[in-house]
Amino acid sequence: MSTALRIGIVGASSPLGKELKEALSESSLAESHFTLLDEQEAQGRLDQIGDEATVVQAATADSFDGLDFAFFAGSAELTRRWWKTAIKAGATVIDLTATLDEEPGVLVRSPWLDASQKAPDLLTQAVVPANAAALTLALLLEGLEQRAEVRFAAAMVLQPVSEYGAEALDELHQQTVSLLSFQSVPQAVFDTQAAYNLVANYGESAKVNLADSEARIRRHFAALAGERSVPLRLQVIHAPVFHGVCCSVCIELATPIALAVLEDAMSGEHLDLVMEATDSPSNLSAVGEDDVLVWIKPEPAVARLTGETSRFWLWAASDNLRLAARNAVDCALDLRRLRPRGTVQ
Repeated sequence: MSTALRIGIVGASSPLGKELKEALSESSLAESHFTLLDEQEAQGRLDQIGDEATVVQAATADSFDGLDFAFFAGSAELTRRWWKTAIKAGATVIDLTATLDEEPGVLVRSPWLDASQKAPDLLTQAVVPANAAALTLALLLEGLEQRAEVRFAAAMVLQPVSEYGAEALDELHQQTVSLLSFQSVPQAVFDTQAAYNLVANYGESAKVNLADSEARIRRHFAALAGERSVPLRLQVIHAPVFHGVCCSVCIELATPIALAVLEDAMSGEHLDLVMEATDSPSNLSAVGEDDVLVWIKPEPAVARLTGETSRFWLWAASDNLRLAARNAVDCALDLRRLRPRGTVQ
């Protein structure tokens, strides 16, 4: 009898779904049996995961029978429509859309952080892998709080359009082309000019909402950090870019620490310290990277080898889709250890 897992990817044709397929094919779950599911209009589309070509199927009530895991990476509406069906069929739900992050019993988590977050157990039916921006901030704060007392932390998150899926990406592209052609811009998604423009809010009739994104990041950060972390002041700004989330973080410590200790804190697992200002992290340099790129700017400047600082800025960049997909895969691996395999005697 085969012990390979059966995994369904709902929203397999989305940008996040494509990143998830790559992450799964590079993981120890690559030998699983995969079913690619999506909306009705995607049915019959030829796709692949790893080296295996397959056809995308329209999700139905029978699609989840026999699945061990159901990854949701499409629209929020697609998640709401099918997640309970997946659970009733016996699958564990991994919701990358964060649609379920306020549902009772659903955990928001990342195995990359310590045990301060709530751990899954045998009764856990659904997990929301933490939002990429929240995970970036939690990794930074955890590294610092292991070495010093953080008195104050404030972050500005520059959010890319890919957080809102393919429709938002298409509109940003169409707006960019239209502006370069001196034509009026489509605004069905943002209800404002999103291309070449930094904004704190979208239009009144927008399909997406920065305030909702900010609230989600706050919830996910709180779930990851638990009670150990200092309160985080946060603002989310729309960045007119397709991919890659960037964070500008202001930190004040209770007492000064050596810059070398600070650099060590920002060089931990899943963090990649950039030493030279000329190699500053960016949404472009973060593309395809598994880690969060970090640059430290003491305020005021201090000598690198001998200086101490208690106030500084962190500039961090990460590939939001890749970070989300790899965190989701690690959440599944974490849950797999809890799932009974074979016949229960």
